[in-house]
Amino acid sequence: MVRRVRALLLTALLLVTGAVMSSAPAFAVIGGSKSAYGPWAVRMLVDGKPACTGTAVTRQWIISASHCFFEQGQPVADKRISFRVGNLDMRKGTTVHPVPGGRAGNAHADMMLIKVPPMKVRTARLATAGVQPGQDVRQFGWGATCTGDENTCQSPVLKQSDLRVVRPDDPRCDGYTAPGGSDFCMEKVSGIPAGGDSGSPVMSISPQGTETLLGVFDGSDRQKIAEAGEISQQLAWIRSVTRR
Repeated sequence: MVRRVRALLLTALLLVTGAVMSSAPAFAVIGGSKSAYGPWAVRMLVDGKPACTGTAVTRQWIISASHCFFEQGQPVADKRISFRVGNLDMRKGTTVHPVPGGRAGNAHADMMLIKVPPMKVRTARLATAGVQPGQDVRQFGWGATCTGDENTCQSPVLKQSDLRVVRPDDPRCDGYTAPGGSDFCMEKVSGIPAGGDSGSPVMSISPQGTETLLGVFDGSDRQKIAEAGEISQQLAWIRSVTRR
């Protein structure tokens, strides 16, 4: 069985320094490329250090991976968390903080909704239909661009990887997804998401250039296979929470 590897390095990423951030390579993910677009992409920091990625789904709600908000099984305090929004270079983004007590975790998928003060950003369109095997998708994030010590290569600029949806019962997905589960499985095309990309958007891109949020990235083997929670399955939950 493929060993499931969560993309979050919360504890380890607290060691990332400003010098590392400024020297991180500009190419994307492990492979992939630098992104020229992604107004809904959000960088999450803990104690001012890079931790995860998220997506603005309304002007006051960000979605990310639930496991980003726990250290050693304990919740990370709101006061330790901040988000950078509104710029592809996270060092230039506007900082927003969670509304105290404004978190809602999903009981069925690795997803968390976080309320923040109103953001001046374009929000992501949410998928209403499920993904299909063979579908081409694109993941965006500020995570690691290398294997090994991912603390040393967190990207300061938004990056992207192209992937393709595969059947959840594909043997390569063993340990990641299962038929009828909350996640879908993807194979590498141009890159693979890694540490610091947890919670990042997995989007479809229409021929007209319209992006739709299909999933929330939550794990990969750092080589060929990745997984993401499927937005369409949790759409009712997202809408019920964001109406608050």
